[in-house]
Amino acid sequence: MAAAHPTRRTHRWILSLVALILAVLTTGVCALPAAAQPTGNGTGAAGPKFLKLSLDSVTPTAITESSDPYFVVSGTVTNIGDRVVDDVSVRLQRAAPISTASGLRTSLRLDQINYDVAGEFRDVADRLESGQRKQFSLTVALSADPDLPADVSALDITTPGIYPLLLNVNGEPAYGNQARLDDARFLLPVLGMPTATATATEPPASPAVPISPDVPPVATTMIWPLADRPRLVAGIPGSVDSYALLTDDELASSLTVGGRLDQLLSAVESAVKSDGGRDLAGALCLAIDPDLLLTVSAMISGYRVLASPSDPDGPTRAGIGTQSAENWLDRLRTLAPSMCTVALPFAQVDETALAAVNDLTLTDRALNGPADIVDSLLSVKTLRGVSLPDAGTIDTDTANLLAGHGFTTTVLADNAVTPLDGMSTAIGARPVDDTPESANPDVVRLPDVTLATAADSPPLTDPGLRVATFDIWSATALAAVGSHPPTPSFTPEQVRYDVTNDSRAARLQDALGAITWTALNPQADRPRSALFMPPQQWGANRDEATALLGQLKLLFRNNLATPRTFADLIAQPAEAQSYELNYLTKAADEAVPREFVDPVRAQAHRITELMTALAEVPQQELSPRAFLTPLRDDLIRTLTLSDRRSGGQPDTMAQRRLEQTTHTVDELYQSVSVLPPGGVYTLASEQSPLLLVARNDLPVAIRVEFRIDAPAETKITEIGEQVLPAKGTRSFQIPTEVSDSRNLVIPIALTTPDGVPLGNAVTVSVRSNAYGQALAIITACAGALLLLLAGRRLWHRFRGEADPADEGFDPETRRRVNRFRRARKREMHRQEDR
Repeated sequence: MAAAHPTRRTHRWILSLVALILAVLTTGVCALPAAAQPTGNGTGAAGPKFLKLSLDSVTPTAITESSDPYFVVSGTVTNIGDRVVDDVSVRLQRAAPISTASGLRTSLRLDQINYDVAGEFRDVADRLESGQRKQFSLTVALSADPDLPADVSALDITTPGIYPLLLNVNGEPAYGNQARLDDARFLLPVLGMPTATATATEPPASPAVPISPDVPPVATTMIWPLADRPRLVAGIPGSVDSYALLTDDELASSLTVGGRLDQLLSAVESAVKSDGGRDLAGALCLAIDPDLLLTVSAMISGYRVLASPSDPDGPTRAGIGTQSAENWLDRLRTLAPSMCTVALPFAQVDETALAAVNDLTLTDRALNGPADIVDSLLSVKTLRGVSLPDAGTIDTDTANLLAGHGFTTTVLADNAVTPLDGMSTAIGARPVDDTPESANPDVVRLPDVTLATAADSPPLTDPGLRVATFDIWSATALAAVGSHPPTPSFTPEQVRYDVTNDSRAARLQDALGAITWTALNPQADRPRSALFMPPQQWGANRDEATALLGQLKLLFRNNLATPRTFADLIAQPAEAQSYELNYLTKAADEAVPREFVDPVRAQAHRITELMTALAEVPQQELSPRAFLTPLRDDLIRTLTLSDRRSGGQPDTMAQRRLEQTTHTVDELYQSVSVLPPGGVYTLASEQSPLLLVARNDLPVAIRVEFRIDAPAETKITEIGEQVLPAKGTRSFQIPTEVSDSRNLVIPIALTTPDGVPLGNAVTVSVRSNAYGQALAIITACAGALLLLLAGRRLWHRFRGEADPADEGFDPETRRRVNRFRRARKREMHRQEDR
């Protein structure tokens, strides 16, 4: 038999190799969907992603006795892969109702096997091409009913509670098998069981008795923050006629209709006005950032915006938010007097960094000044004596700082304090970053932190600093609502994850469930109270904020909660058990680095030294305080926590702000100086005054002293403290005695009354017309000779002898001289008579 042709054998080898490669690739591709299956909270294991499932809405967001016995879930499936996906379908699953507070977070990370009650898969699309999306809606009944339509699933929910739900999407990618490709998790609050129905679309013929939880209402308080990141450009002292300069114009967008701050304010306005808003207004307290108010107020007078935020000395443009700022501030002025109002620390300052700086004046501006600012700009009386740190946790130095500045209470996360004895109590102790199942009392005391009292004040009944605690689980869920959601520092490490993987609708549902859980789940070791604390720079829009406020009103109407004012909360007695601070490690990681502490302290000290030298003048438009306070504000903004959660470059921004402020302070000190006279200054005599001119380029008057390092040959009398007028010069005569006729170099400088140098020192070359010691000797010798000669003449005259000095002098000549003198006198008299 003939051998095969060599070319044919080669072709067969190539075909076999190609078949083998295709088989390997097909096997690998078929296994890809399994690797891409999500592991919880919408995040998948390492491997390619094919579909993205997003929750769009849940209607209604909470189930009550008056609700329909079914709800509608809407979502969107998007093909985010590089190949088509066939047979796309979704279904809804649920897990057991949440029985512990930590379950509000941990249930969202459960594997889908824990969502053991599942509905039927419903088709979404036969095929989704790469980049294509498809919306869908699922109608879901709470409990099974034989008469339910075929397209309605049931989840067997029969009792009130907070239920974790999982929306699951399956599909078959090209070259793969049918598999679960993504999921979305969220919470469904069920406040009460609706009446039973025969179908999902028709009401029952005879309604059944509804089921509702039989628990005492929860005393509820909610803080409503209005804050923004620092926007004013650093290094601009106060003035009477200049425009404010902002780093960008994002605040204008936030204040205008549809902006973040506009929507937060609108939601409260609408909520408290509807039905009189009595319950809601009593439960809410506006927490306002004074830095925001100062910025908005400055915008009303007209402002400029940097063309490039990274170039503070570059070109600027006119801001567009003047009218929006005025409208927003007027609305806030109308609303604030009718509600509880409390001032936040200035510019969301890191209070631990502020304590490390330890500057009295800077601390007073950051902690005590905010209440005065809010009161002045809004015409209200804010709640005093309570501090709301942005991080929700502080260290001991910060606690002592607050106590020393008149604060009796601070608001912290309930895992930021632990019992002093370190042992479990009825309300439970917690180690750092643990996941507690119990909460601390509403108010606890820190006996190791003693409040400051005036010398003439009576002793305090309880001198320890008090801590009002808020629930970390609801606070974590509230922080996730809205755009750019942060994960707070007090959220335990083991339940932290990227919440942006969830849709905004899912995060809103989680928050609704979190603020409802305590009302539905009475715990023996938990107080029947709740303090809800959103993040200070909150990103919730109007719809989300309205839904949350609506949930509170729903709890009030169903007698599951009762409003409690913030003032009542912080005024209630503290727990008898003593507590200590538990400064959380994550907060320490996110705090302002220590490298900013020393420079901020140094500049704050220099500003204080300059402030003590400035003079209050009645005719002066600008006061020293108004002139220098903006620079102090810039130092506080350097210590802000706001930029540290924006995902930008917080250290770079803080360093730039610090450098701008430092540069301005340097210029202020250089603005007061002695003008160099130029050339050699010649004194008319040895006791002639030294004439000097000092100039003050500051817009405020300043008190100065001359510092003159006089050489040994010169004696200069100090003239003491002097005042230089604003934007002016002044001449001074310095009493000077010079005992040398040589050119003398005299260094002269200006200082504050406390001796702090101002401007640059100058040198004055001085030369005196005096002859010094030789002149004194010659004068003395001449005087002695004169006395000797006069005594000699008198001696001879008394003896009646002619003075030998007159010998040889002609008597006739003497007579002629005498006649000439007499004739001259007569002529002078005639001239005078004329």
